[in-house]
Amino acid sequence: MNNEPSPPASHDTPRRVLERFFEAERRYMQGAGSANFAEFAATLSDDVVLHQSPDLPWGGEYVGPKRYEEWARAMNAVFDQVDMQAPQFFEQGDTVVIVGQLVTRIRATGEIMKLPMTQVVTVKSGKIADFRPFYWNVPAYVAAAQAR
Repeated sequence: MNNEPSPPASHDTPRRVLERFFEAERRYMQGAGSANFAEFAATLSDDVVLHQSPDLPWGGEYVGPKRYEEWARAMNAVFDQVDMQAPQFFEQGDTVVIVGQLVTRIRATGEIMKLPMTQVVTVKSGKIADFRPFYWNVPAYVAAAQAR
């Protein structure tokens, strides 16, 4: 069985690209140290930019899949579950606003956090080019990172 991710179809809608991204993110975060980033990376453009709030322990801008993977490892060190649940997609051309419930489980304590989240994502040529998440309760995520 081939475990390589299939390349995105150029006809994929931005919503379909994001659904694949969320599924890859779910699997990656559950995989701990053995997680394969290739499926995740297959949804990202070569010059993807992830903008994280500077108030978060993993805050800053991450440019390119390698830097995106650094962010994913930082999140995975804190959470063994990251799951965008009940997402609502609002598409306008290449831009998608996602409103949903971010469910995370803190690795150190097992505590589950369920908080609203909004994300603004740009998808170009079947890949994510720009990703900007807005966390509802930044102090809760900071506290989760400190629980390690």
